Amino acid sequence: MSAKLSSRQVGDVVVIDVSGRITLGEGSSNLREGIRELLAKGNRKILLNLGEVSYIDSSGIGELVSAFTSSANQSGQLKLLNLTKRVRDLLQITKLYTVFEVFDDEAKAVRSFV
Repeated sequence: MSAKLSSRQVGDVVVIDVSGRITLGEGSSNLREGIRELLAKGNRKILLNLGEVSYIDSSGIGELVSAFTSSANQSGQLKLLNLTKRVRDLLQITKLYTVFEVFDDEAKAVRSFV
């Protein structure tokens, strides 16, 4: 099952709930298109909730980095919420855990945006 995205507004932050697999092909392209659409609409505060992501491969990690870079280039912020153990371990192995702001509590994550 490829990644499914649903977004919701919490104050001025868009929370994207991602579920399924972020892998080469449809899973990562869904994420890319979802982020691109939000940025095109002027959303600059994006919180990716990855609590329901069952698997992520190197292509998926690449999409997270690309989304982070795209939002930063447009004066936006992209932060991560509810990482599964697998995703957290992968980000630590690749040293990307220090690049992203990561939260376990949605309310704290939303308050962290400036």
